[in-house]
Amino acid sequence: MQHTVFVTGGDRGLGLALCAGLLEQGWRVFAGQYLPEWPELSNLAKQYPQTLHLVPLDVRSSESVRAAAQAVAALTGHVDVLINNAGVNSPTSTIPIREAQDYAEMQRLYDVNALGPLRVVEAFLPLMDHGTLKRLCFVSSEAGSITRAERSSWFGYCMSKAALNMQIKLLFNALQPEGYTFRVYHPGWVRSYIGGTKNTEADLEPEESAARAFPVFLGQRADEDRLVMVDHAGNGWPW
Repeated sequence: MQHTVFVTGGDRGLGLALCAGLLEQGWRVFAGQYLPEWPELSNLAKQYPQTLHLVPLDVRSSESVRAAAQAVAALTGHVDVLINNAGVNSPTSTIPIREAQDYAEMQRLYDVNALGPLRVVEAFLPLMDHGTLKRLCFVSSEAGSITRAERSSWFGYCMSKAALNMQIKLLFNALQPEGYTFRVYHPGWVRSYIGGTKNTEADLEPEESAARAFPVFLGQRADEDRLVMVDHAGNGWPW
């Protein structure tokens, strides 16, 4: 039976690179598409018409997430791996505390980065229950590590990723006894569009980070009863 994966935020950046790499490895890929006007994912679908399925998805909307799960269920009875990749940042993240904060943007970041993955997991669990791997993967960030926090601002982004990490721990407590396995990945500083425009100053191309993510997301571990966050270089990060 062909392995199936659902990837959120598949339009561009790391999400697109993950979809492309999984297709090359023979996976059947369902890609959450937020930007239908963005051409790259649609072009990839033309290369893989039988194995790449584009699914409209706005992780801020419970209705959209439920509709995405229903669309996938109409084509397959199982999802083996779920990759929660969709995430955003904001140009206002760096505002220091002695200046007026942009709370509307903070709420947007929290809604996408923290509540978005929870909506997706909730909606896709019935399909995941029938999967062979039952693998839940999350693209997190060193910015969510409280132990190693060094910034003095970035409130919305850091707090949203810390909330995501707590969410993952709660899901782990609930679902690991049922046979689910978890992967938490810090992708490094990627030349992506997370802030709205492409960051050309970052260290890694999306394809480089994706290549390093695959052994994390798809590999087996002897210690599945332990939850860890691993970065692109293979290093563990404290919560």
